[in-house]
Amino acid sequence: MKVRTRSSAIIGTICLLASLTLATASADEPAAPRQAAEVALTEVATAQNPIAGAAGPGGTVWIAERAGTVRVLGDQGLGEPVLDISDETTTDGERGLLGIAFDNELAHFYISFTDLEGTSTVDEFAVQDGEIQPDTRRTVLTQTQPYANHNGGDIRFGPDGYLYIAFGDGGSGGDPHDNGQNLDTLLGKLLRIDPSGGEPYAIPSDNPFVDDPNAKGEIWAYGLRNPWRFSFDSGTGDLLIADVGQSAWEEIDWASADSEGGENYGWSEMEGNHSFRGGIEPANHVPPIHEYDRNGLGCSVTGGYVYRGDAIPDLQGQYVFSDYCDGTVRALQVENGEVTGESDLGVNGGQVISFVQDGEGELYVLDIAGSVSRIDPA
Repeated sequence: MKVRTRSSAIIGTICLLASLTLATASADEPAAPRQAAEVALTEVATAQNPIAGAAGPGGTVWIAERAGTVRVLGDQGLGEPVLDISDETTTDGERGLLGIAFDNELAHFYISFTDLEGTSTVDEFAVQDGEIQPDTRRTVLTQTQPYANHNGGDIRFGPDGYLYIAFGDGGSGGDPHDNGQNLDTLLGKLLRIDPSGGEPYAIPSDNPFVDDPNAKGEIWAYGLRNPWRFSFDSGTGDLLIADVGQSAWEEIDWASADSEGGENYGWSEMEGNHSFRGGIEPANHVPPIHEYDRNGLGCSVTGGYVYRGDAIPDLQGQYVFSDYCDGTVRALQVENGEVTGESDLGVNGGQVISFVQDGEGELYVLDIAGSVSRIDPA
């Protein structure tokens, strides 16, 4: 591992400017079709396979590159790496540095990566004066992966201050080990842990399966195939999970901020709203709020964020997302867990691998081919 410090402050707020409009409808009439604003993607930096990002101290934005480096976005693009674990990971299959996050106090920095043996690993560093303290590094959680795909790997802190970790079903195809519905494994799950509450972590006492001897206490939700990107609505606390489908359906799942956890999103009995290979829908299946098929150009949903920035009032409250193969940037209007409108923003982000939200609620689009872009008015 190599760590470098920054010699100057990095810029903070970067604005996403895109807008959607909604015609006013009476209480007895459906809402009018939503019209997307004219927007353009402005490239603000290039990177080596940018894959994830996080809002950092002092209004900064940190960008992770898949091979194992983390760099900070500045006026002249991305600076020199502030962290380099490229000798500890591999980009074979779907492996690499897959996620980064700061805790809510910006006092600790977390990385999610697969090590050289393919084991999913979440490590923690203390942060002081906006800089990583390499000597404080410790491993919080590991999970063996049976295959090189469906690693998941997204991490972020919820409004409750706990760390959420997304793991795919273990890989191959069709969930051959039935991990999605098996509560005795962390694979195919969204986890919730308290990294500061124990060594190496504590399990929150109100996790849904904490008292079930046949389940892993870390589990918050299950029935997921490859929840590549998830996020919390910074305005409401609601959770949105974009779960990549097998061969036919891509889905976006939702849970309200007051959820007590335990949601079963259906995989591998279900793919979206549809039975998978003759599967029987679980009685507690929570169907997606949005799905789309692969009859068009889409092949792998890339989840984003509910927009809560100040730059675009018309976009407030809408969930921005894309697809790795299609690249079209889209937005959903979600009301109480129901989609009431969908818009095509009219821009294409390339091979969209992730979105990043800065400290002011503005967004970036990451193209795995190298572009870090901001959405601006056309």
